[in-house]
Amino acid sequence: MSLTFHWFLPTNGDSRHVVGGGHGTPATASGRDRPPTVAYLSQIARAAEDLGFVGALTPTGAWCEDAWLTTAMVSQNTERLKFLVAFRPGFVSPTLAAQMASTFQRQTGGRLLLNVVTGGESHEQRAYGDFLDKDDRYRRTGEFLEIVRQLWDGKTVDVAGEHLRVEDAKLARLPDPVPEVYFGGSSPIAGEIAAKYVDVYLTWGEPPAQVAEKIAWIRGLAAKEGRTIRFGIRLHVITRDTSAEAWAEANRLLEGFDPETVKSVQAGLARSESEGQQRMLALHGGSRDGLEIHPNLWAGIGLVRGGAGTALVGSHEEVAERIKEYAALGIEEFVLSGYPHLEEAYWFGEGVLPRLAAEGVWQHPVGERRASAAQVPFAG
Repeated sequence: MSLTFHWFLPTNGDSRHVVGGGHGTPATASGRDRPPTVAYLSQIARAAEDLGFVGALTPTGAWCEDAWLTTAMVSQNTERLKFLVAFRPGFVSPTLAAQMASTFQRQTGGRLLLNVVTGGESHEQRAYGDFLDKDDRYRRTGEFLEIVRQLWDGKTVDVAGEHLRVEDAKLARLPDPVPEVYFGGSSPIAGEIAAKYVDVYLTWGEPPAQVAEKIAWIRGLAAKEGRTIRFGIRLHVITRDTSAEAWAEANRLLEGFDPETVKSVQAGLARSESEGQQRMLALHGGSRDGLEIHPNLWAGIGLVRGGAGTALVGSHEEVAERIKEYAALGIEEFVLSGYPHLEEAYWFGEGVLPRLAAEGVWQHPVGERRASAAQVPFAG
């Protein structure tokens, strides 16, 4: 089995400092250091493609650029890289979403992956005109995926659900291939939706013991539905030639956290309805102390950023070992990021991936790293 690695397109801006935002909190001022232009995001995408990442996650929400539009433009500057487009079912009809996915597949040569985000913050959802509560949003997500999957199967769909209704819905052209659906959630109802509809269940970077519990939970629910699901994890990375260099970089990032910004972000995230977000907050408790919560697993990012708040920190060898530790639990896909995203892609791609390849747990999607005229050389 070859592990799969994805990178991240920072459509909220990039920096040599952590760019906060997400789960109802705005992007921090550092996001203006490198604005998320198509040109810059394309640099990151081309680097990820060359290094051997399969896809790139693009987030969704008021704190970042629209994922559909951005990836459609960036896709024209890449050849192989897939785009893990995050979107919220409540903001678009299922028939239109199925059609958009079909169009994306044709125009990019089948390079769309879908990250379905139910939405954990009611106040942010209401800003978009969505006034359902959290559990109802998950129920709607289930109805949404039921309709979309039937449309992708070429069926004519008539559904009168609790939240969604379509009549005589049918796609003129089917997606080829059908996009894989990625999904995450820690609440009981999220587990039910995952078990029935998704291809890859994503968890944020909790310590291995907690990740093992989640995998067992979802695997058991999927088995009751007669299905098997793959598992992925969302993490940041800070990897260097030596452990000391990596931790020095983590400490540099930590020293750049303005205390008032940390206080404001933590107050905002404390109101989050997302169980996953609350689990992230519990890893650090808002404190700068004791942030290494498992060997090489650092919870510092979560002090200023919503969502994924942990990073693998260490030498290339140590980070590779932690990846194998998660893989031994059943994690097959790793969705990674780092600040800045261009440089950190090279640190990981040139430091960690070759070690994993040498051990036979990863191989470049095209067999070997290819030189590209569009490649941006990493200078340090």
